[in-house]
Amino acid sequence: MIKRLSTFAAAALAATVAIPSLGAHADDTGSGQPTLLGRAVLPVETYAPGPPSGTLLPPGTVNGITFPLPSQPVEGFSAIVAGRHPGEYLAMPDNGFGAKANSRDFLIRAYYIRPDFKTAKDGSGEVAVDLNEFIQFRDPDGLIGFTIVNEGTTERSLTGGDIDPESLQRGADGDLWVGDEFGPWVLHFDATGKLLDPPFAAPGGLRSPNNPHLGGAAATQPNSRGFEAMAISPDGQYLYPALEGATTAELGTTRRHVFEFSVRDEAFTGRVWLYQTEQPGYFVSDMAALDRHYLAVIERDGGLGLNALFRKVYVVNLADIDAGGSLVKTEAVDLAAVPDPDLVSLPPIHNGDVGLGNPYRVTCESIEAIHQIDGNQLLLGCDNNFPNTGRNPGRADDSEFIVVKVPGLRRE
Repeated sequence: MIKRLSTFAAAALAATVAIPSLGAHADDTGSGQPTLLGRAVLPVETYAPGPPSGTLLPPGTVNGITFPLPSQPVEGFSAIVAGRHPGEYLAMPDNGFGAKANSRDFLIRAYYIRPDFKTAKDGSGEVAVDLNEFIQFRDPDGLIGFTIVNEGTTERSLTGGDIDPESLQRGADGDLWVGDEFGPWVLHFDATGKLLDPPFAAPGGLRSPNNPHLGGAAATQPNSRGFEAMAISPDGQYLYPALEGATTAELGTTRRHVFEFSVRDEAFTGRVWLYQTEQPGYFVSDMAALDRHYLAVIERDGGLGLNALFRKVYVVNLADIDAGGSLVKTEAVDLAAVPDPDLVSLPPIHNGDVGLGNPYRVTCESIEAIHQIDGNQLLLGCDNNFPNTGRNPGRADDSEFIVVKVPGLRRE
């Protein structure tokens, strides 16, 4: 069941770090339409210190990117949370180059970024990255439970050959919680990126083909369909990891499962919700909690460029279940047609860029980061699937971040 967004009882609590509003074209009472308020772009060839990467890919040039790479690419980002200061965010890339085997030299990190959003009034549209201080995820105490790429080192830095982190949240105590696809697992790190517990396995024995504990058994979750999305309650007490796609037993259906995990008890609670996508091939790519009951959910197709036709943000109330047992979905914004009356998405950064202007279109294949920054404002980020293309055919995508005003997202 789908409804259009109207004012509802979803008073968003204060964020971990207060972010100044970018301004508004619509009011906060539920009237008006979604509006693109800001856009910032990080150039695709942004590298951080570290060893060469991409050495396990065929040498050569793909969409203008030449492999192997001189060090560690900063992108593409699969999750974003508040940073250390107002206006700063912590953004986390996923496993690197798309597969476990070819990402063994990609270090799993999270980077502090500071977008200077281009708005109707000002802003350069650029993104600054702190390349001197970032979070390196690691397992120095040997808790992960299987042999990792950097097994014999002291730091035991984690790589894309070990885990595939897709979602990130920060607990009330500053610890970091990561949703992973190789398990699928929920992973618990301290604020510096040190693994604190063995992986928490998905309920019901769900295991992906990349799970190191399969032992010859059949996988019960398709490859790359694990915990892509994960929200945290505003009080930091509960996580809500969700499967990106259907289980192997439910292939070809629209059924996606949302679980509840108690941070205090460090265990899944047994509560599970059913989320139904619009088509069997659509994905649940990220979620953000608006309060204890309401979640904002990104649902998308697998298209890119002008073939990226379906990507919407819905709001669900965990207490609102339809007659079939599924969460009731309320459409908040269509990311394939975001009104941009002030043309903040223009001018193009590269000749040939598509999807800019009014309406603005999210054209990356994987729109998969969402964060509520100021009541009715959502920050959304693209995983550019480095070095894939979408915005500009034949050219590797930059990383885009947008701020969208969504009337009715918060009730005063």
